[in-house]
Amino acid sequence: GQLVESGGGVIQAGESLKLSCVVSGFRFDDVAIGWFRQAPGKEREELACISTSNRGRTSYENAIRDRLIISRDAAKNTVYLQIDNLQPEDTAVYSCAIDLNRGTWCPVPVSIYDAWGQGTQVTVSP
Repeated sequence: GQLVESGGGVIQAGESLKLSCVVSGFRFDDVAIGWFRQAPGKEREELACISTSNRGRTSYENAIRDRLIISRDAAKNTVYLQIDNLQPEDTAVYSCAIDLNRGTWCPVPVSIYDAWGQGTQVTVSP
């Protein structure tokens, strides 16, 4: 299976972006999908998580949580991350990961995730 992120690009400060994580080759029910980011020279940060069961439980783990919305579309095997009011310091590679353990729910310890996508670059210009 694989996870493929898209939706990144170069945008102006203050704009919003909606990133997509398409899951293929893995089941989409009863999993957890997390979004992360990593800026050059910095540690990877966990941003948000959503469970595809457990009533779609979500968790937000980052200081920018007020600017994040994570959602899912089961018909498209896709999880989205909307980021509002982007700033230059949000420039990073954004990645998603999947936890395949049945009964899992967010938040998920980073070490538990089973597979990761390659990431999509988001660059915010002043």
